Amino acid sequence: MSPKYDSIGVNYNQTRKADSYLTEQLLKHLNPNKNGLYLDIGCGTGNYTDALQNKGFQFIGIDPSVEMLKKAESQNQKIKWKIGSAEKTDLPKNSVDGIIGTLTIHHWSNLARAFSELNYILRPNGKIVIFTSTPQQMKGYWLNHYFPKMLEDSMLQMPTLEAVEEAMNSSGLQITATETYNIKPDLKDQFLYCGKQNPKLYFDKSIRHGISSFSALANKDEIEKGLTELRKDIDCKKIKDIIKSYENDFGDYLYIIGENLKYKND
Repeated sequence: MSPKYDSIGVNYNQTRKADSYLTEQLLKHLNPNKNGLYLDIGCGTGNYTDALQNKGFQFIGIDPSVEMLKKAESQNQKIKWKIGSAEKTDLPKNSVDGIIGTLTIHHWSNLARAFSELNYILRPNGKIVIFTSTPQQMKGYWLNHYFPKMLEDSMLQMPTLEAVEEAMNSSGLQITATETYNIKPDLKDQFLYCGKQNPKLYFDKSIRHGISSFSALANKDEIEKGLTELRKDIDCKKIKDIIKSYENDFGDYLYIIGENLKYKND
């Protein structure tokens, strides 16, 4: 994953900014203590790490991309930034009070090993908050109409909720809650489905560059064809019907909240 994100890391912060609503939701689910130490795993350029630290909470940021971490350090040198991955953090046992992971879980090479590692470094009764999407949710993206192969490949690398739960349970973590998230019109973090309500966003090369599905998975010919069709459908107003045909109740993304409960009865 590192070479891919070293490339994506160039100008990444131009379009991938911490969204204030998503930041508040992370805080709500993590419920951190200002005396605690927390980890942002797969932190990228550290936008959410920085946003949460600026609210008075102490964070460590870990990511496998050197380029991403250079950007992270340039915006906040008070945070400890480390090269690493969910499978290998190189942090001591029981060293963090909680963990967040935003739009990173689909890049983990081994879910079971990753959650085992995260549980190892998590203090008793610590929380883990994962922000992700599921294949079921992604099937409901109208992007499937224009970029079917790209979305198919994206869904193949996206773990199902069942797979996440199984991996968490096997590691000693337990899902205590889930909460769906639907794209808001004022979203500042321009990830894959950012253009749900504003399809014209996908014509911006910088936005596509900051989305791994477009920049690393997609076929150039499919992108060009899809954008041409999308432009035609916007011009003739057909896009409204396409979007409406994909309406569903699954939500666009998902918060998965887990807790280390193995010491509850000790």
